[in-house]
Amino acid sequence: MLPKKQLSGAQKRKKRKHDDQLAESQKGALHKFFVSSSTVDVNEVQGQESDHGQQEHDHNLNVEDEVNEDGPMDDRVRQENLHPSSNHENSNGAELDGSGLPIYDPRTWDNLDNSKRDILIEKGPVRELNLVFPKDAIGRHFSYAYYSRDLTNGESVDRKWLVYCKHGDKVYCFCCKLFKSNKSKSFLASDGVRDWQRLSRKLREHESSVEHLTNMNTWNEVRLRLSKNRTIDDDMQREISNEKERWRQVLVRIVSAVKFLTKHNLAFRGSNEKLYQDNNGNFLGTVEMIAEFDPVMQEHIRRIKSKEIHNHYLGHNIQNELISLLAGAVKNYILKIVKDAKYFSVILDCTPDASHEEQMTLIVRCVNMSSGIPRVEEFFLGFLKVDDTSGLGLFEVLIDTLQKLDLNVADVRGQGYDNGSNMKGHTKGVQNHLLQINPKALYMPCACHSLNLTLCDMAKSCRQAISFFGVIQRIYALFARSTKRWKVLLDNVPKLTIKPLSNTRWEIRIKSVQPIRYQTPQIRSALQKVEEVCTDDPSAVSDAQALVGTLENFEFIVGMVIWHDVLFTINMVSKKLQSKIVCMDATLKQIEGVISYFRKYRVEGFDSSIEVAKAIAADMDIEPKFPTKRQSKRKKQFDETSDEEIQLSAMESFRVNYFIVIVDTAIASLTSRFEQLKTFEKKFFSHDNSSDVDLDDFFSELKVLQVTLPDGFMSAPDILQFVTTVDCYPNVSIAYRILLTVPVTVASAERSFSKLKLLRNCLRTTMLQERLNGLAMCSIEKDILDNIDLDTIINDFASRNARRSFIVKD
Repeated sequence: MLPKKQLSGAQKRKKRKHDDQLAESQKGALHKFFVSSSTVDVNEVQGQESDHGQQEHDHNLNVEDEVNEDGPMDDRVRQENLHPSSNHENSNGAELDGSGLPIYDPRTWDNLDNSKRDILIEKGPVRELNLVFPKDAIGRHFSYAYYSRDLTNGESVDRKWLVYCKHGDKVYCFCCKLFKSNKSKSFLASDGVRDWQRLSRKLREHESSVEHLTNMNTWNEVRLRLSKNRTIDDDMQREISNEKERWRQVLVRIVSAVKFLTKHNLAFRGSNEKLYQDNNGNFLGTVEMIAEFDPVMQEHIRRIKSKEIHNHYLGHNIQNELISLLAGAVKNYILKIVKDAKYFSVILDCTPDASHEEQMTLIVRCVNMSSGIPRVEEFFLGFLKVDDTSGLGLFEVLIDTLQKLDLNVADVRGQGYDNGSNMKGHTKGVQNHLLQINPKALYMPCACHSLNLTLCDMAKSCRQAISFFGVIQRIYALFARSTKRWKVLLDNVPKLTIKPLSNTRWEIRIKSVQPIRYQTPQIRSALQKVEEVCTDDPSAVSDAQALVGTLENFEFIVGMVIWHDVLFTINMVSKKLQSKIVCMDATLKQIEGVISYFRKYRVEGFDSSIEVAKAIAADMDIEPKFPTKRQSKRKKQFDETSDEEIQLSAMESFRVNYFIVIVDTAIASLTSRFEQLKTFEKKFFSHDNSSDVDLDDFFSELKVLQVTLPDGFMSAPDILQFVTTVDCYPNVSIAYRILLTVPVTVASAERSFSKLKLLRNCLRTTMLQERLNGLAMCSIEKDILDNIDLDTIINDFASRNARRSFIVKD
């Protein structure tokens, strides 16, 4: 008969019972040989392994594989959770177990994890002195005499292993309680002993037993190893520590690559995301370049290519996360400065981007007091996508954003916008809506925009002015329409290049006039050369001939000199006002200075311009003479007198109808557009109970300050720094902080638009708003980004996902 292929039911039950008994007998046997430093038990480790099995894995990244998003390291790093915990003490300084009981209480030793066992093994048992021991039913109790053993020769030996539990009124053996086996039958190693009548005999029997001596040796050996940090898992811990440090070094290089690309406004991704392939983007290209010189990144890529690791933190989702972390750190730093400063102003401006979406930039201006030296600073807080560009719509977006940033609207002390009606409107503009909820948020129109509008008014003030800028644009258009003609221009005009006009660019008018003003003979030569070489283009030849005739007109030359003087003066003022540290008093002085210049120029400027024009005409071999026009005679009516009309000369007519008109227009436009600045002083301090300063104390402090200030001219920032150093003029300090907080230009908003054009260009129109704001924050505030601690970024990155816990720095 053939033997049975399977065991019978009885045999299976017998075998299972035998296996269970064997497994039960082996419980705890491992503690005799080594002690683990785990902070989690076996069930927790198994749970983590099962959870890890459920986590998603990215594709392998090699020469032809795509970049992964996230994940842990190899199997060795999963053991990082076995590191000992460094927090063993409660708020009172006594170590507690998981139930809240002191770990020195023997009742808790059966449920201790390995980290707390390590503490007990290193420190040993704790004996409390001056205890009053309770008596049992027959009047016996524990005594301190039991802690020592009297030998036959009269010597006394300390029983260091004996532990008394005052909560249970029992004694235990320290080493046997910690290192006992399942076969142990001693009550000193399990439930404790309370038989005081027979305690002396039981102690003598226990301390001479083989089990107790074995456990004593185990205790001493493990304690010695722990003191020297040479436990049985020391090599494993060292390997895990090295692997952890290697991953941190890899992340430092990845974060640095992200910082480099964001600071320089470069795109991250290409058409594919594979290492060492064409068009894989700037990020992977930077990683490849680092790997050529850096051994850490070389090893990282080697592991990726050899498929030793499946997760490597090079994917586009990881890039977005790191960009968000860097931008968040910069924003938190800015918000802390703004909140510490208390008072701040908002600067808004709108523009459409390459994806045809309206973007509103938000800039805050405050006085940074964090370093002890007050500094006026303007910070970028983000681009806000707006659908409703009305005053109410923009206002609602602004209020929602301030609430999300936890900035108090009541602390706003200034508003800075351009001269658009939806911004500055007295009824429906943003400034009016904000003034209704915060009357202290004073609105200041942008001084640079106002200067540009003044130029627009001057350029349209008379027919000759309109014709002058038309000629400037025609000269540029003639050369720019053809590469051949542009080469002719460069051959004849080697220095300054002509530029086109624009109604919005603040400097473009002076940049357009300046090349012609200082290179008029050379430009005429270039036009004459165009007449010679462009015989196949009649239109170009005709335009060149007409422009040569215009440049040889003395009236045009005089107008060119006048416009250059005017534009140069206004451009100098505009440049000074574009500085972030410019304040209200400096703006008033600059505007008053330019108005005084025009009043003086109205009297003396014409004659000086004539002299300069004559010098240019002499270089061009042109007669310095205004063209004489035929005087038209008007038919008189029958009732008019026969008095002769006053006939002006050609030069005088030019002065009255051209020079005087544009100068008077400049003076009138500057006076009207900057009139609000002069009324600022009346609105600065309110006499109600909500004033930021105590007016009586404020005027008293000003009287004393006027005497104590150093001799010589001091600007508002200098006075605030002096007041801050002296620290005895609180109301003056508040007043100057508010004064410096009020913006006078929106130049910072215009600069942010320059970054917007670089970030969201025609090739990156699908970029999400969150990523756009992150890149813009890192690019615009790159000085703050350079001071961000990378360890903080890496720790924040690790804390977002439990699988990255091995990266956290101890």
